[in-house]
Amino acid sequence: MEAQKKNSLAALTDEQLMRHFQAGNECGFTLLMQRYQQRLYHYLIRYTRNHEDTEDIIQETFMRVYNSRNAYEEVARFSTWLYTIAGNLMRTQFKKRQRMQTSSIHHKDDEHGMETQLPDPQRSPDEQTDSTMTLAMVRKALDELPHEYRELLNLREYKDLSYEEISSAVNLPMGTVKSRINRGRSRLQTMLTPVLDKDSVYHAA
Repeated sequence: MEAQKKNSLAALTDEQLMRHFQAGNECGFTLLMQRYQQRLYHYLIRYTRNHEDTEDIIQETFMRVYNSRNAYEEVARFSTWLYTIAGNLMRTQFKKRQRMQTSSIHHKDDEHGMETQLPDPQRSPDEQTDSTMTLAMVRKALDELPHEYRELLNLREYKDLSYEEISSAVNLPMGTVKSRINRGRSRLQTMLTPVLDKDSVYHAA
């Protein structure tokens, strides 16, 4: 019977599953966990670079979803709400670690503290070339971007969030979000132009 319930809910949207969960059907929560566990892992591991820390944040994220289910309102996409929770937890953990670091760490390093190594994206950052060498160069350039640009580009290009959703997720004005994304793209182009043909430099939609 439980399997039949899950099968009947599997075709529903995230928001519809949350409605079922809020009404007391925990199958909705189970399905949301199944949908997003792996996605959250890939999103967080780029910043934590630590499996155990990532798993802890994911567990805490879903605990908060469970305990705060009635706080969710369908004016926002569920994915935006979920990534907001996970992102806030990740940033809180990072700040705690920064405070634990010795005073020998230069402030300039803090700006680049959460280095990321992007896994294979679902779509190529440089859609005009399928060269493995070129993709490696693009990933290296992305890896070297300051966190403030890298995180927003990740949400925009790899998570397909709108500017409005990103603004909500990171709690920044939309003008700031657009400006940082544009600056991030500009930096990528500047970094890649010397090593790639100008026409094959990363262009984001």
